[in-house]
Amino acid sequence: MVMPLFRVTVKSRINTNGVRLEPGMSVDVVSNRFDDPVHTNGGQSVVDAFMRIYGVDIKRAGALSSAYLKVERIG
Repeated sequence: MVMPLFRVTVKSRINTNGVRLEPGMSVDVVSNRFDDPVHTNGGQSVVDAFMRIYGVDIKRAGALSSAYLKVERIG
């Protein structure tokens, strides 16, 4: 079974609720679906990846949205 790989990248600087995100911060997320991981399962895989890599909670920052994140399928 092929599982798609997505790259999720922060588009612009965000500094909300004590969480700071910079443009270009990115994570790679493997999904068991071909849907956008930001909008699948409440974006939990994206939240987990940002917490694991950068130690930031993008959900707390209110940045779990395509307005703030660029999603590309890379694999």
